[in-house]
Amino acid sequence: MIRYELLKLLKPHLKNQAIVCNIGAPSQELYDLMDQPSNFYMLGTMGLCSSIGLGLALVQSKKVIAIDGDGSVLTNLATLSTIAHHPADNFILLVVDNGSYGSTGDQPTYAGMKTSLAQVARACGCENVQECDAEDTPAVLAKSLKENKLTIIISKCQPGNVNVPVIDLDPVVIAHRFSQSLLN
Repeated sequence: MIRYELLKLLKPHLKNQAIVCNIGAPSQELYDLMDQPSNFYMLGTMGLCSSIGLGLALVQSKKVIAIDGDGSVLTNLATLSTIAHHPADNFILLVVDNGSYGSTGDQPTYAGMKTSLAQVARACGCENVQECDAEDTPAVLAKSLKENKLTIIISKCQPGNVNVPVIDLDPVVIAHRFSQSLLN
């Protein structure tokens, strides 16, 4: 299962949730599958999806789901230590671990080789880390949404992208409608 197929399975659980989505193909695929005002699409900040998601969770009470990628998390490993030291019980970090830098041509990442992001997160002090196959991710996410505790989900899937259109929303529009959705 590739990321697009995973996102399609997750649609019922992502509806009306505050979502921060990783740069490039992940944001474009989410936009294609289920655009909603509560989606914040990253358009130019590789490695910061999980950091922005955590920051949002810390300053307001709604659940925040950051949909990040293994390549992006690897470019900002310090975010896992920050998450551990500033836990927000309304924050879910969903790492789509396809072992590749999907937006730039599926070059392999270290997570697709020897590096276990679940073990790295635990070593950083994150206490509730769930690793699962892509097919099991909807059930793991559903359970996490019902709980009130910081959760990191590492969803193992295959590399590959679906050819979808680029996001045709202006960044100012994305930010405005997202911030308005947090107020409702």
